Amino acid sequence: MTDQTTSPLPNFTRYITTHNNAGQSIIHSQTTSSFHPFIQDQVFFYVPYTTSEFPPNLNHEHDVTEYAKTLARGDLGPVTPNGTVWRVVDIAPGMSGPPDPWLGSQSLDFAVVLEGEIELVLDSGERQRVHRGDLVVQRATRHKWWNPSKTEWTRMVQLNLPWISSGKLDIP
Repeated sequence: MTDQTTSPLPNFTRYITTHNNAGQSIIHSQTTSSFHPFIQDQVFFYVPYTTSEFPPNLNHEHDVTEYAKTLARGDLGPVTPNGTVWRVVDIAPGMSGPPDPWLGSQSLDFAVVLEGEIELVLDSGERQRVHRGDLVVQRATRHKWWNPSKTEWTRMVQLNLPWISSGKLDIP
């Protein structure tokens, strides 16, 4: 593992669009990514956007205002009960996390590997190597992510959505 305070992967710019008074599409804002350490300075998160409801209320910039409030509160979890969480995750070489044995996904998660590769480890013991450009659809699964490289960081984009649950997943 490396010892650093930020990921060496490049920052990027997030653009949000909206409409002007004439109803034309315009750029609302642009922001350079700002990653925050999550685990031992080896896993970094950036949340480009989140909504507090789904479908989102785009009227009068309601969703933009709620996004800013959510970030300011600092209490965003893996999923928002009635909304969406869009997250970029950078994972150091050799890093597996979090330290708790399993991430218990209480959501429908869409993941895309942008840089490097990652191994998806399921609680059944099944493992799947996921390469740059590959997609994963996780349906409320207990899992871990592990970066198998000794030198290369991994960057993933994840979109997390809540699912209808009775408290226990009905398995066919």
